[in-house]
Amino acid sequence: MAREWGYTAKENPVKGVRKNKETPRDFYADDAVWTAVYAKASEELRDAMDLSYLTGQRPADILKMRFTDIKDGALEVQQNKTGKKLRILLERGGVRTELGKVIDRIKARERKVFSVFLVATPNGTPLNKQTLPSRFNSTRAVAAKAAYETGDTDLAKRISAFQFRDIRPKAASELPLEHASKLLGHTKQDITEKVYRRIGEVVEPTK
Repeated sequence: MAREWGYTAKENPVKGVRKNKETPRDFYADDAVWTAVYAKASEELRDAMDLSYLTGQRPADILKMRFTDIKDGALEVQQNKTGKKLRILLERGGVRTELGKVIDRIKARERKVFSVFLVATPNGTPLNKQTLPSRFNSTRAVAAKAAYETGDTDLAKRISAFQFRDIRPKAASELPLEHASKLLGHTKQDITEKVYRRIGEVVEPTK
């Protein structure tokens, strides 16, 4: 879990040990699932979800984002796991990107106590690797229950399967491969394609 969330870049202790080939997770959080959870989320959880989707970064890298990382019209990121540095644009041609709008929203929000971190409660307490999954899981349960009560059991099951770590693959799945690979900080596009893209490529029919 620490590796998936981006908290460690240490070599896998079982690397080299012969084992059954692991099948990559293939859950895709479609818009119905996303909207259901987002609608029940607190402001700080919505911030975390938006930042995760719009930057394509791992949970650990989302949680450490600070206002001081905003420089020259970009959000600067250095990935915990790989050390890769990225500058994600907050405006393009003088127009704010969706990421820029989210950061503007966070900046404009009144908090009882100021926090240097982008993802923090109204009391200024930053979310961490314990509180983020806890809040997400609780919110997901509420959303799944609401879907179940409306009779949409299929949606309820899909909501229940949604994990915060699925947001990064959602971002990768909804962008052109080259763009997605750069945003995720991958040096090879095949990593993005094999591990993170969870829906098929859009293609034209024969006629």
